[in-house]
Amino acid sequence: EVQLVESGGGVVQPGGSLRLSCAARGFDFSTTAMNWVRQAPGKGLYWVGGINSGGENTYYSTDVKGRFTMSRDNGKNTLYLQLNSLKTEDTAMYYCQIGSGNESGRRGQGTPVTVSA
Repeated sequence: EVQLVESGGGVVQPGGSLRLSCAARGFDFSTTAMNWVRQAPGKGLYWVGGINSGGENTYYSTDVKGRFTMSRDNGKNTLYLQLNSLKTEDTAMYYCQIGSGNESGRRGQGTPVTVSA
């Protein structure tokens, strides 16, 4: 069974940092591209960034480029998102999402990030 479990969210002040993790099970993580997506209150799903299966290539939306960094540890079947210089508009539920293969689009339950003074 495919499982994606996000963690690491919380409440942080503007300018602060968080590190999100996503533990993956039930599929071949090391050969699968992955994404992070987010959903702000009352808004639709928004693509934050993606990473290829080996972790060599990362891609970001213009809103987060230069502030967020994706990485992965294929030995631990874990995806990461480092969030720096957080802004109030980054407040959202953050999800990891499978980016390739038969389970493409599948996402976890999410972890909440709230940026507030």
